[in-house]
Amino acid sequence: MKLNRRSLIASTAGLAGMALAPKTTQAAVEIKKRYKFGIASYCYWHFRPPKVSIHGVIDRAAALGAEGVDVLHRQMDSEDSAYLRSIKRHAFINGVDLICLSIHQDFVDPDPGERARNIAHTKKCIEMAYEMGIPCIRLNSGRWGTVKSFDGLMERRGEEPPLEGYNLDDAFNWCIDSIAQCLPKAQECGVILALENHWGLTRTPEGLLRIVDVIDSPWLGVLMDTGNFLENPYEKLEMIAPKTVFVQAKTYYGDGEWYTLDLDYPRIAAILKKANYNGYISLEFEGKANADFGVRQSLELFQQAFNGA
Repeated sequence: MKLNRRSLIASTAGLAGMALAPKTTQAAVEIKKRYKFGIASYCYWHFRPPKVSIHGVIDRAAALGAEGVDVLHRQMDSEDSAYLRSIKRHAFINGVDLICLSIHQDFVDPDPGERARNIAHTKKCIEMAYEMGIPCIRLNSGRWGTVKSFDGLMERRGEEPPLEGYNLDDAFNWCIDSIAQCLPKAQECGVILALENHWGLTRTPEGLLRIVDVIDSPWLGVLMDTGNFLENPYEKLEMIAPKTVFVQAKTYYGDGEWYTLDLDYPRIAAILKKANYNGYISLEFEGKANADFGVRQSLELFQQAFNGA
């Protein structure tokens, strides 16, 4: 068969393409999952002076090569639009994502007016997150408040009795109804509500999942805090992992401010990988050591535990 110049070139190109084409086996296309790490601004401010600015935390994150910053609402200097936009701009020009706005609110209150105030606060925070380009908000359920000081609550391992005349079913109903009222605003702004395993109703995986499962919305998920299950943490973390949309991972270099846990992060990494969690790991350094030291050591620990590097 006689080949002309055009058909010869086409034939040669086809053979070259076949030689260069990658094999389509599973081994060839498999990509190793590598987690991204964020730094919670709380790492540098444990509610005692001096307060480190959010802009300063972004600078530190950029210098350390962390991909994100988890903003603590109470650490912000203002709520006006100019300030919010300045945070957004500062993060962008430093190559850092704003990954979560961690807020405080309390839905465990028999007073409808107090619950309405906390609902309004949550909606306002959703709008602030939207303005800063933050896709996720940390929620708390709230607690009874019958143990007045946080130090006292920690001494009781997070347990407290209900208010006189009320029971847990009352509290869960208040919380579920309040979060449900926030969901339309979350959907409108495209901001996911992430309910943390924290003190109060969510100190157990059963309590946390009771709220999330009843509401059953794509705009509500679980925020896994690795340091907030004080007993048998791994079994409890495994229970909430399938619903987890954001992770805050605690470390305690220099001993913890309130308690210290010796957490097995390779084991926690395995739990999250088994649950196909693909989101950020946000560091919450809660130790008494110098924050710059503690954060650096923690990020190195996480790189090894989660990414094997």
